[in-house]
Amino acid sequence: MRFDITDVSTMADAFDWPLFGLIDDVRSALAAARGRSEAVALATLYATEGGAPRGVGAQMVFGGAGPLAGFLSGGCVEADVAMHATQVLADGEPRRLTYGEGGPLDIALPCGSRIDILLERIGPDDVAVGELLRFANERVPALWSSDGAARQCSAASPPPALVTQRFDPPTRLIIVGGDPVALAVGWLAGEIGYLTTLIRPKGPETAPPMPLIAYERSDAGEAITALSPDPWTAICILTHDLAVEHQAVAAALMTPAAYIGVLGSRRRAPEREARLRASHFTDTDIARLHAPVGLPIGGKAPWEIAVAILAEVVQTMNASVAVGP
Repeated sequence: MRFDITDVSTMADAFDWPLFGLIDDVRSALAAARGRSEAVALATLYATEGGAPRGVGAQMVFGGAGPLAGFLSGGCVEADVAMHATQVLADGEPRRLTYGEGGPLDIALPCGSRIDILLERIGPDDVAVGELLRFANERVPALWSSDGAARQCSAASPPPALVTQRFDPPTRLIIVGGDPVALAVGWLAGEIGYLTTLIRPKGPETAPPMPLIAYERSDAGEAITALSPDPWTAICILTHDLAVEHQAVAAALMTPAAYIGVLGSRRRAPEREARLRASHFTDTDIARLHAPVGLPIGGKAPWEIAVAILAEVVQTMNASVAVGP
């Protein structure tokens, strides 16, 4: 979990600055509560009408002190859902909440939409959540279904239920490099929740002072292969060492990673492609590369370049998820 609001003294304080909404994947909050042997209330948006700000499947987790992760409407209904969550935690009875047409008159949705939310209690030993977290750790897509009282999670299609949705493995990002651009990309990726690993061959023995990323200093090709990139993995090769770049690109192209970005100008592309063809990679393989890496937003500073790179990664990964592995 990237943001911790456990020091918020009251539920009202939490809604003043809703940091919980920055955590969109609720699995980390469910895992943390399970580790503390605490029950939580899980809210799932299961139907919408009109221009709702969040789509079907948006979720939010509430603990005894208030919201822990996620958001449902951009601030319109979260406080009211939190009040219902305290009741669900107390009596264990699921609730179906409607906002907009057919909902409470004193809660307005400025967008003019209607949203329906299922609110259910999740115990610390919930079997379906245990399976959901196991699939995430094994990096296997999970199919979740719930009617509020009974939940199922498996790798096969679940039976029809009020809530039915797919959870893909958390996005991973592998970065090869060690300059300020690589560090900026790693920093931002960690903050947005990507499972991030920085590879710097023969780099310092001490990891960079960035708590949200892992660090490897072995050979780039070997490190990438050992991490077993899958269709939910992005790889950014941001080194200025041509030999390291070639090793990393060759290793990355041997994996099903959804995104492979390479630093460098367009003038370097023919030389890179010639080396790859000499290593028996095809034009189809080479076409997988995003080179130069990142969207062309004109940034020159490390943080600006990092924004451009991560914007392209997010764009590509979301398109990949929509299509499926």
